[in-house]
Amino acid sequence: MTDTSIPDGSLATHQAWLVQTVELALDHRRQGGRPFAALLVRDGQLLASAVNLMHLAGDPTRHAELEALRTASQHGALKGAVVYASGHPCPMCLCALVMNGISAVYYAFDNQDAAPFGFDSAASYARLRIPLSPPPLPLIKLPSPISAAALYGPDADE
Repeated sequence: MTDTSIPDGSLATHQAWLVQTVELALDHRRQGGRPFAALLVRDGQLLASAVNLMHLAGDPTRHAELEALRTASQHGALKGAVVYASGHPCPMCLCALVMNGISAVYYAFDNQDAAPFGFDSAASYARLRIPLSPPPLPLIKLPSPISAAALYGPDADE
């Protein structure tokens, strides 16, 4: 289940950050990468912008959220920062976000949106027996400027 309350900040501000995230993910996909991006923001300031680098690094931990954490941690503690993600965080990323004190995650596409394209993490949550209700931090789905098919689908490269 997804938390629908909006902590700290206006909905318009969160939506603007999320649009930027989805555009980054789409651009990365068009360049041959995986269709995921994340921004890490604290106090209205962008600390990190990242994309999924699994395909380039041959490293399955190079998810966009983890890349953003790696970059932003160079600026000090991350407690209270917000993450904007193109997709619902996988269990690995969600754990890292919780452990680093991220206050909320705003995302465009959930597991149901991503499932038809093979990009959902629902099976991983189930295998690990990690419930998402209640979520360990606010996980807030916002409207995306594009469809899931436009980002994840076979025609996304065009």
